[in-house]
Amino acid sequence: MKNSKIYPWIVVALLWVVAVLNYMDRQMLSTMRESMQIDITELESALNFGRLMAIFLWIYGLMSPVAGIIADRINRKWLIVGSLFVWSLVTYLMGIAETYDQVYWLRALMGVSEALYIPAGLSLIADYHTGKSRSLAIGIHMTGLYFGQAVGGFGATIAATFSWHTTFHWFGIIGIAYAFVLVLFLREKRSTKSLATEGEKKIPVFKGLGMLFTNIVFWTILFYFAAPSLPGWATKNWLPTLFSESLNLPMATAGPLSTITIAVSSFIGVIFGGILSDRWVKKNLRGRVYTGAIGLGLTIPALLFLGLGTSMFSVVSAGICFGVGFGMFDANNMPILCQFVPTRLRATAYGIMNMTGVFAGAAVTGLLGDWADQGNLGMGFAFLAAIVAIALVLQLLILRPTTDNME
Repeated sequence: MKNSKIYPWIVVALLWVVAVLNYMDRQMLSTMRESMQIDITELESALNFGRLMAIFLWIYGLMSPVAGIIADRINRKWLIVGSLFVWSLVTYLMGIAETYDQVYWLRALMGVSEALYIPAGLSLIADYHTGKSRSLAIGIHMTGLYFGQAVGGFGATIAATFSWHTTFHWFGIIGIAYAFVLVLFLREKRSTKSLATEGEKKIPVFKGLGMLFTNIVFWTILFYFAAPSLPGWATKNWLPTLFSESLNLPMATAGPLSTITIAVSSFIGVIFGGILSDRWVKKNLRGRVYTGAIGLGLTIPALLFLGLGTSMFSVVSAGICFGVGFGMFDANNMPILCQFVPTRLRATAYGIMNMTGVFAGAAVTGLLGDWADQGNLGMGFAFLAAIVAIALVLQLLILRPTTDNME
């Protein structure tokens, strides 16, 4: 089955479920504070709850490069299986936690285990899918992250029906069970034999990092990835508030309106961006770069209208435009990386990119919080458009691939 034409798409399907579980398990906690604080009174403090969210981001960000280095050196199947099993076990244990400290350290452990997945999963998909299907395959996988985030948002609903203990238990059990499904059906692309050949020897860690950081193209890709991460995280954390303030809507209405707008439009963007990129690159090696540039270009006016718009039509239209553009950008990150970074360093490179994006998101979340307190949240969103514009210009000037798949 591993060598069949359909198996690369089976890999995408298998890892799509892992992507759903990855974002679902991390997102649930953000909606379940009200249920949990009845039993764990420390969660009544917004500061304490914020510490739970922050420890995950810091650990996840710091572990991302380490996860990439590991993924480039061991069997990615077992890394993915182990990662899923551990974070699912952590999710299960959250259901029996009795103290704030227990929840805090479990959340930190989840940051470690979840960070191990993305570099390994994306590099495995990239190895299975050549130029003719790579962006579409990556895009489909990314929809799993969006879907998982949306499902995780219903954690409070399930907890209200049953209990927060039961919610964590069952989501954890589902992940543990699925880890055994991966044991049976997921296969590594590269073989131990091929890695041992002269041309496939593993690159030493510091030599590999040196190859990346002495390359101006990688720095450009790093900035190209981090700059849109600023508005990407801003929309995750502050868009409901922005919708509420700009349109004078109650949060109960603004929340679903903003999240559904972004989720649906991003889904459309990754699929469209994946198909367009895979077709364009056949005629022009810069097709992936141009597709990503179109996506970034769409987010610039979208951020301006999100920040400065006051009508339902302008703000919702801007949200749709941002989601489509960000989806096109998201579907092409790893495919563009594959044009400039050899397969033996891709997971490492993506891990560094992931860390940069997470830390950029953490920084902008705090900055926008300050602006929101001053009544300038809309101007903050508009300001982010300028940073994205700089990334767009650098991308078009510097990223000039000579191959679609650097070996």
